[in-house]
Amino acid sequence: MVEARQRLHPLSPLLKGAKSIAVIAAALSWNTLGRVGATDFALIVLGLAVAVGIFSAIGWWNTGYHVVGRELRIAEGLVWRRNRAIPLDRLQAVEVRRPLLAQISGLAELRLEVVGGSKTEAPLAFLTVRDATALRERLLSLSARAVSPAVPGTATDAPAVAEPPLFQVRNRDLLISQLLTPQAFFLPFGVAWVITQFVMEGTWTFIGIASTVTAMAGVLLQPIRRVLRDWDFRLFRGERLVVNYGLLETRNQVVPPHRVQTVRITWPLLWRSKRWLHLTLDVAGMSGPEPGDDRGSDRLMPVGDLTQARTLVAAALPGVDIAGLATSPPPLRARWLHPFGLRFYGAGLAGAVFVSRSGRLTREMTLVPYARMQSVRIVQGPLQRRLGLATVYADTAGGRAGEARDRDLTEAYAIADQLAARARQARAALVSPGSAPPASPGSAGTVTPSSALPASPGSAGTVTPSSALPASPGSAGTVSPGFVPSEAKPPGDPVDETYWQRPEQS
Repeated sequence: MVEARQRLHPLSPLLKGAKSIAVIAAALSWNTLGRVGATDFALIVLGLAVAVGIFSAIGWWNTGYHVVGRELRIAEGLVWRRNRAIPLDRLQAVEVRRPLLAQISGLAELRLEVVGGSKTEAPLAFLTVRDATALRERLLSLSARAVSPAVPGTATDAPAVAEPPLFQVRNRDLLISQLLTPQAFFLPFGVAWVITQFVMEGTWTFIGIASTVTAMAGVLLQPIRRVLRDWDFRLFRGERLVVNYGLLETRNQVVPPHRVQTVRITWPLLWRSKRWLHLTLDVAGMSGPEPGDDRGSDRLMPVGDLTQARTLVAAALPGVDIAGLATSPPPLRARWLHPFGLRFYGAGLAGAVFVSRSGRLTREMTLVPYARMQSVRIVQGPLQRRLGLATVYADTAGGRAGEARDRDLTEAYAIADQLAARARQARAALVSPGSAPPASPGSAGTVTPSSALPASPGSAGTVTPSSALPASPGSAGTVSPGFVPSEAKPPGDPVDETYWQRPEQS
């Protein structure tokens, strides 16, 4: 029996029409009000509001959705009919979003992300919070990707169990972290410059004042948006990661760990005095940024310390501890490309992830699981060719690629072979859960889970993550023995255990 088509909530035309009416009223501007008068202006807005309301009601009446087998089918439109069938096996993530008007009216918007989508598919706006949550759980369970029908921390009208979150940001720390940004840090200097100019000039024109206020508002807009976006950030850990955040617009995202493509750990310059960092992750299927939105990646931790970061990274990438990831730097001749920051670059092969680090002022570490790699590239620029260097890229389905920058050419081919082999073995392990973890081909266990990349001749030496992570007391100058090639190999030769073997200690 085919399921009957269901409509959105009856208040949906009103909420959708309210946005259009606000835009129209703003577009009419003060000049229209001055020409026609307040009464006629109100009648114009009222007439347009009625027209928008009728148009929205017609659209609501002709919009419906239902689940048929393993597809979500959506029909909409009156003059131009549009029918969409979304295969649920392509479903990557489902988000429950509640803008301010939806919060007031007790409604929610359901957004679907599918493989290969350039934008959000089928935003169902609006449903009751209970209906949106129930539909999300049903779609995830039918997608053959979800595991559990009950998600702790899901926004419902009456939550069944109030479990403590795995991580919750302190709003005080969130505010302080945004004060420690370049926009907020340099704002007092900008205000002082404006006051000085005003005192020296004696008078300012309206255009000068308006442009200055607009520039100041633009500077403060980004930190304010971050505070409003990440307010009351909470992360719950069950079969899946569930993230709740937002003040004016609340969001509830479900992130299956097996869809995490990349995890990035960032230490902003002004945060390092408080030993703070933030985590973001790229999820397969998440569309690129929309206008006024930043959905290219998801927040895993807006602000926190290293201990909290280790817990959250282990939740997103089971078995990975960021405090034990060793990396090795590029060879010394790469200093011609990085004269002041060579020691801040590095890469390493851990047990389950490819690790790379970069950045002098804002330091960043990128973790790419082997099982999520789609391709491996070796790229040489003109200067790299003269220096005998190359960069290895590990590409994923979405998000930033991992990269080993400016490695010796022989080493770059060896790294590429290792990444390709480990990616194949990691994907095979997903199909056969009882299989052994990824290892280098023929290495017979010679590569340890936290091994650094083989250092090329003349390398600056293998460094521990202390160059990227906050250094512990007394750790200054500590280096770990690395893997060095036992013999030179021409590019393209297969990598065997002798190349990755730890050298004998003299």
